[in-house]
Parts: sequence; structure tokens; C-alpha cells
Amino acid sequence: MNPIIELQKSHRSIRKFKDQKIPRELFEELIRAGQCAATSNHVQAYSIIHVVNPENREKLAELAGGQAHVARASDFLVFCADMKRSTEAAERAGAEVIRGMTEQLLVASIDAALMAQNVAIAAESEGLGLCYVGGIRNNPAEVAEVLRLPDHVYPVFGMSLGYPDQDPEVKPRLSLETILKEDYYDDSRDEEQVAAFDATMHRYYNERTGGNKDTNWSEQLAPLFTTKLRPHMREFLTKRGFEMK
Repeated sequence: MNPIIELQKSHRSIRKFKDQKIPRELFEELIRAGQCAATSNHVQAYSIIHVVNPENREKLAELAGGQAHVARASDFLVFCADMKRSTEAAERAGAEVIRGMTEQLLVASIDAALMAQNVAIAAESEGLGLCYVGGIRNNPAEVAEVLRLPDHVYPVFGMSLGYPDQDPEVKPRLSLETILKEDYYDDSRDEEQVAAFDATMHRYYNERTGGNKDTNWSEQLAPLFTTKLRPHMREFLTKRGFEMK
């Protein structure tokens, strides 16, 4: 197997980091690699906030749900969907810009995610570890205030980056047969395949925690769809100019 595919298949979330800084030259190369990701119509509808101030790192760690690695990692990035720069550029070029379209929200969010994944792969290729931080959206208005984000920009997620101080196992994924459909969406075997994956995840959690975690994939989904819905996001996005028209 080629080494790039092997690297991608070895991804783990790292939440404990060594007290070692990423050299600035390497850090900037990771960001440049991120910029080479695909982007819709070359809009490049993202901005990355590199949070250096220790007090702000502590604030963001708390706002993201008390995730200590946000403050302790070598570097912390917040990937933002940014429609401000491109719409203003189009206006300066003479366009009568229409803002607030749902497609603009999708384009900017997808651009930010693609860019971040390129950064992630580049970082792991250099022996670094990382953890995506969706908890940034727990309190997006407060996060936006800390980062001084203008309208038409919103924080999609964060990323802790650094040298790993742990070596967790790769978490299992759903089988290829479950997520890869041929020609049309066929869910005739989904229940069977999910049951098999539940058994795999039960073994994984049981072995990883020495028997202290008795659960599976389906059971782990419950909080996501009952207590982590983030109902504030629609109002927050609308106030920031993403009206979803």
C-alpha cells in the first residue's frame, strides 16, 4: 500500500501533547499545504485564526467544553467559513453582490473543512498529532467575540496541533459495504451491518478501557441526537449574515 494511504488510515485523535513547539517554518508549510485543497470556484472561502494569546487559549478551552488540550497543545487553530473577503472583492470589481444565500454557507463551510483536512494530513506526515474541536460551536457567539470575527465569518471548528504524548489505537470505522453504495441508495442490509459494527465497537471500548466502558456505536450516538443539537446555531448564523435564503 502506498505510504500516503497508510498515513490516512492511521489517523487518531490526539488529546495529550508534549511540551514541544512546532517550528514556525513547519507550521507555515502546513498552512500552505492546506491552501492547496480544492476550493469551490477558487473562492477560498476560509480564514484560519492562529490563537497564540495564552488567555484566549484558556477561554476557548472552556468555551469548547473544558477541553484542556486546546490550551496545552503547541498550536491551536480555528477554521472559519469566510464569505466577507470574497464578496467584498467582487463588489470592488463592480458586482452587485447578493449575500446570505444558503449555497454561500455551504461553500464556505466545505472550503474550510477541505482546507483543514489538508492541514491535518500534512501535520500527520510530519509526525504531529491533532484533534478537531467541534466544541467551538458550543458557544459560537462568545468564540466569535474572542476572535473578533466580523459579519459573514463564522467559526466552523478548531484544531489542536502538536507532538503526540500518547499512542491511542485507531478507532474502527463502519465497513466499506455499509457506506459504499452502487448506483443507488440501498439500505437493505444496514441494520445487519450496523449490528456487526456495534459488536466491533463494543469490543473496542471494552478493551480500550479495561472493561470500564460497556457501550457500542449506536448507543454512543444517543447524546448527539438528544443533548448536543446546538439549537442556537441557526440564529447565530443568521445574525452573522448567513441568512440561508
